[in-house]
This record gives sequence, C-alpha cells and structure tokens, in this order.
Amino acid sequence: MANCKYPQPLSLVYRRGGLGDTLLTFPILEALTNLGQNPIAVGNTDYFIIAKEIGWAIDVYSEIPKLNFTNQIKISLDGNVPPFPKGREWIVSHYFRALGLSPKFSKTLPLKPFEKSPLSGKAVLHPSSGSRKKNLPPELFLRIEHHLKALGYETIYLIGEADLWLTEIVKNYWQSSSPLEIARALKTSAIFIGADSGISHLASYCGVKTYILYGPTDPIIWKPIGQNTYQISLNLPCSPCFPNTCDAQPCLSPNLAELFFSLI
Repeated sequence: MANCKYPQPLSLVYRRGGLGDTLLTFPILEALTNLGQNPIAVGNTDYFIIAKEIGWAIDVYSEIPKLNFTNQIKISLDGNVPPFPKGREWIVSHYFRALGLSPKFSKTLPLKPFEKSPLSGKAVLHPSSGSRKKNLPPELFLRIEHHLKALGYETIYLIGEADLWLTEIVKNYWQSSSPLEIARALKTSAIFIGADSGISHLASYCGVKTYILYGPTDPIIWKPIGQNTYQISLNLPCSPCFPNTCDAQPCLSPNLAELFFSLI
C-alpha cells in the first residue's frame, strides 16, 4: 500500500486493548497531530474511530498497514513503549515520559452531542465493565439509584457491548454498541456514576460530571482523563489487587455508596 493518499510525515500509534486502554492513548494522538505528525491509529477501530472523528487520527486500522511510517509507536509488551508503568504512575504520564513528549493535551473530547440523546439531562448509571471482577454489585447501584431519585434526578442505565446481564435486572436502560454514539449521547447527560470501565473513562473524557467507584483496580494508574471526575475508593490495605481478586471483595462493599452520597 502506497503512502500517496496520506500527508507526510506519517506516524503509527499501535495499541490493542479495551475502550479505557484505548482512550488513554488519545493524548498521544492529539500531541502528534499538533506536531504535524499525521497519526494513523491501529487497534480496535470501533474505539479509535472517535479519534478520527475529532481529527486526532487521519485513519484507523485493525492491523498495521504496509505504509512508510516516519515514526512508529507500538504500545505492547514487545513494542517500543511498555503498556504498563513500572510503579504506580498514571498511565498517560508514563506514555508521555517514555516518548519524550510534552504532556499537553485536551481534558475534554471535542465531540458534537447527540441532539436527540436518550440520556439528555439524566443521571446515567453503569455498574458493569469488561471484567466481572470489576463489576459493582447490583444492590449497590440500586441503592445509589434510589438516592439519586430522592434528589430529583431522572435515572437511566447505560448498556454497552459487555453489559447485557443488566437487562435482567433493570428496565430503564438505553443500549448501544457504538462507542462514538455513546460518547455523543453522554455529552448531554447530567451526571454519570459507574464502575472502573471504558464507558466510565468515556464519560469523564466527554466532560460529564463523573463519579467512578473503584474496587480491586488502581485509581492512580487508571485515572480517567477529565476535569470534573471524582474517583471513589475505600483505599483498603489489600487494594489494589486486580486481577488477583479475592472472593469476598470487601473493596466493593456498600460503604462505597456512602462515600458517593457524601460527594454528590
């Protein structure tokens, strides 16, 4: 494949992973764009299409194309940028330090909102994630929902590709498998409350007032991008422990709800 349809120079940014992992690479794409490096993003195209939509990637691929890249950034165990920091450092800071880039990037995705969004003005609840070990107990979120309704919020659950189990528990939900559509819909919501998940990262990055309830995962390494986000954790001595979680998971106790109540 020739480079003729793309401007030069051309940069590769490769990162496979979930939605949250992918969103945390967007500052790299933005920085390269601002430097005139014309990034092409390779990974999950459903996620990276958001970067293309806002102009931070000139194209997206699921596999590395045969192009003449001036610069190649491969975030993987066998790439030139480790996918995880050695210590408890925010992953975005780790990336910028590894690449020698100035850590200047937008804190809010410049996306246009979904005009007829089903989430408009509502409190959006999302207790699920891509890993069952991070999912919040349904009874915890039902309690949070009850509190929100008492405060006058209209509530709705957001169900993505990994959350179908919720349809057996709640009836007031909106379902979408398109991260770009979800992002535009979230732009119109009043507040968002969720587990440590890709959808929660997306809500924070969209500028929504976001509350993220952490259990076994690390709120330092996996802090979302955003300026109006509250990270809620019990900070137990045994946390973080993901993925080697215990069966009891005291880090996901009802006390998380009490912390949320004290902040809203």
